[in-house]
Order: sequence, then C-alpha cells, then structure tokens
Amino acid sequence: MTAVDRTPVKALAGLDDGPVSVGGWVETIRDQKKVQFLVLRDESGAVQLVRPRPEGDDAISTAISGLSLGTFLAVDGLLKHDERVKLGGIEVRIDDLRVVAASDPEQPIAADSGIDKRLDWRFLDLRNPAQQLIFRVQTTFEHALRTWWVEHDFIEVHTPKLMASPSESRAELFQVGYFDTTAYLSQSPQFFKQMAQPAGFGGVFEIADAFRADPSFTARHATEFTSVDMEFSWIDSHEDVMAVHEQLFVAGFEAVQAKHGDDIKRLLGLQVTVPTRPFPRIPLAEAKRIVAEQGYTVPRADEDMDPEGERRISAHVRQAFGHDFVFLTDYASSIRPFYHMRHDDDPSLTNSYDLIYRGTEIATGAQREHRIDVLTAQARDKGVDPSEIDFYLDFFRYGVPPHGGFGMGLARVLMLLLERSSIRETTYLFRGPNRLLP
Repeated sequence: MTAVDRTPVKALAGLDDGPVSVGGWVETIRDQKKVQFLVLRDESGAVQLVRPRPEGDDAISTAISGLSLGTFLAVDGLLKHDERVKLGGIEVRIDDLRVVAASDPEQPIAADSGIDKRLDWRFLDLRNPAQQLIFRVQTTFEHALRTWWVEHDFIEVHTPKLMASPSESRAELFQVGYFDTTAYLSQSPQFFKQMAQPAGFGGVFEIADAFRADPSFTARHATEFTSVDMEFSWIDSHEDVMAVHEQLFVAGFEAVQAKHGDDIKRLLGLQVTVPTRPFPRIPLAEAKRIVAEQGYTVPRADEDMDPEGERRISAHVRQAFGHDFVFLTDYASSIRPFYHMRHDDDPSLTNSYDLIYRGTEIATGAQREHRIDVLTAQARDKGVDPSEIDFYLDFFRYGVPPHGGFGMGLARVLMLLLERSSIRETTYLFRGPNRLLP
C-alpha cells in the first residue's frame, strides 16, 4: 500500500460498498471465538474492521490474535455500510492484513496517566483524538490570522533568534556561545519588527519561537514558546492596535468554530463562542479600583496587576458585559519597557494594554515611541545604556512613522479557548525549567 492507495478513514463514509485499502494503528481488539474485531485509527478518524474466524484459524486470524495495541497495519478489505455498526455506520471486512510496525505489548501511558508521564511519551499521548484536535485548532487559528494579515497587506517576516544584545532587558535571557563572543536567544522580535517601520514595510507579522530564562513552574509559563507578533505604521494611539487585535480574534474564532466546532463539542464538551466587538476596555487604575471595591487589594510593590486581580476583573467583565475578553489599558510607565510611548499629558502612563482572556493575560500591546530624542531619554530613564542598543536607535535616526503592535502567547490562547489545565497540553513539545526531552 502507498499513500496514493490508502483511503483516509474519514473518506470511507462517502464511498460505495466495495474494495478499499486503509492504514493506521490498532486502537482496540476484540478477539472472539467466531469473529474478530479491530478498531483501526488513522489521522482522520476510526473505523471498525471485522473478520469471521475460520475453523482451525489461518495466518490472518493468528496475526490478529497476536496484535498489540498501537501496532500500525495496512489492510485491504471490503467496505460495507451497515447502520447497526455504532462506529460511523460502516465497517471493513478484512481480506488481507499486513503488520507495518509492531508495538511493544506494554504501553507506557494510560488514560489516567498524569501530565508529566504523558509528556515523557508525548508521541503516544498525541494519538488521543482530543489531543490531536488541539493542534488542528491551532493550525486553523494561525491560518485565519495569517489570512487576515495577508488580505490587509501585511508582510510576514522571520526575525533572527540569535541576538548580539538583549531585546528588552538583561533579565530572563539565555546566553549561548557564538564563536568568540556571546549571543542571546531572542525574548521577542520586538526590535526587528520595529525595524520594518522605517524600512517602509507598513504592517508586518511573525509567528515564531521566543525564549525566556524564567524559572517559573506555573501553568502558563514556558522557557520556549510560540509568540504571535504584529507591528504596523501610521497609528494615532494604542486604540488602533487594540482594534486590529480584536478583529484578528474574531477572524480566528470564526474559523475555529466553523471548522472544528462540532469536534470540540464532541471530544471536549465545549462550545466555541465568537467574541463580539468591541472588546471592553478598562484603564488599569480603574480595574484595580474595581477589584479593591470587591475586597481584593493587589499585593504588589509595583503598579502592575497580579494574576488574581486579572481573574477578578475578568469575572467582573463577564458579569457586567457578558464578555470573555477585556483590554486593561494605560499601564504605568514604571512597569513598561522604555520603547512604550507615554501619555503627552501624563508621562507616568503609557499608551499600552494587556489583553486578558478568561482571567489570564495573553498579550501585551502598545504604541511605540518613535521620536529618537524621547526614546533615548526613556531608555536612560530605565537604566538602559543607549550605547548598548545603538543598532536599535539607528532605526529611528533616518525617519520612522508612528507605529505600534503586540506580542501574544499562542499556547495560552489555545489553553483558555479549549479549557485545558496548562500550556503543556497546548504545546506540541513543552520546554520548561526541568524539561528538555523529548
């Protein structure tokens, strides 16, 4: 059997009764005295295989009796539609069966295995249809974002992940030897997506890896993650960035609901809801006041919001506006990077936001400071030596339009959309402080 000969399981229901060839792995076996049943699963679905057992057995029946779960098979047989068959109303009567790759009889994980054990055997864990669905949803979501960007004349860029200097600060950086010097793994494409603005690209986007040497063991942190980034020119404020951000989410959720809504409901028991626009917007100071009136004071020494505060303001928004999303805006300049533009009338605040989804921060966006003198002063104010980022400041010395953008964690979005317990569930191969394998 070749890829051309093999019929995907999902296509069988649309065929007439007759000869077919299928291939996949053995999910269940019922080895009875008079008839043998297999459930064969491939990347598209599962189908029941059946073979009446001859008296005295033969090579095929003996082979079926010796199969282990997980073994990959190639099967030629006769497709038959039969409404009595619970699995899709079809079955394939086996004429010929070939073991392509046998599986060890002892499976290392089970349905009730914990997440760490499952991650040790991720390739087996991902055979679960619900786990595979996560990455089909991811594919559809990313494609919808890309489609929106391309249709709006954005350019996809691929920025370097090896950098001569930090992208934002010296904290949480991985250092690597680079010939006779030291390089840093990129925390974000921030500097280089901004470079596209004086280059005259206008809107740019990137979906790529980013790295944070953060020894966090929470459900929403990873040392290597997929960052969804966008930057575009000729904006008046961070409101323009938020407007595009919410349009992207509507496009992404509409695509996921249309293509996977039924499967998400069947396999995960969830209903995908496309968010309405505009998303609620609450200045950070007001959000902190709202949660304080509810009896919760954010226990931070700085002016930021904490995870519990994010959960509480999300609950408020859900109750008051019936919305899963909220933009927290106008963050204090004391807790924002030097390149965020500050308010003209109040330099203690920035033209920035965090996007909170179902109680968790998933993205940060802002209008960037494009005036070279102001940018340099803000860098010094933050303790950044301008000489160390001179290559970045060069981007602003020859003319640059006002611009802004956002960075967003893909795995967090999927975790919250599909109501998974951790980004370890929504990351193909997770990397954390204590995980470098597989």
